Amino acid sequence: MDEKTDLLICLGAATAANCIPCFDYYFKKASAAGIPAEEVRKAVELACKIKTGSGLVMKNGIRDITGQEWEYEQSGDGKTDYPCCKK
Repeated sequence: MDEKTDLLICLGAATAANCIPCFDYYFKKASAAGIPAEEVRKAVELACKIKTGSGLVMKNGIRDITGQEWEYEQSGDGKTDYPCCKK
């Protein structure tokens, strides 16, 4: 695997894992390798989509176990370009 792909995967994984120190580390490496900010943003966006899907699976699993329907509020103020954080 080439370095660019490796770093973009690491950035996505750090995003999905909610690990700011990991993201910071790999973002610095990606910047030094000349990876454009737009490509980093796309990796983050994809990770956010995956996180949203896994969150829905958890909510559905909890609903099935408890037999309860709950309203879930989304965190953040919705002022973002990332689909994972929009209201």
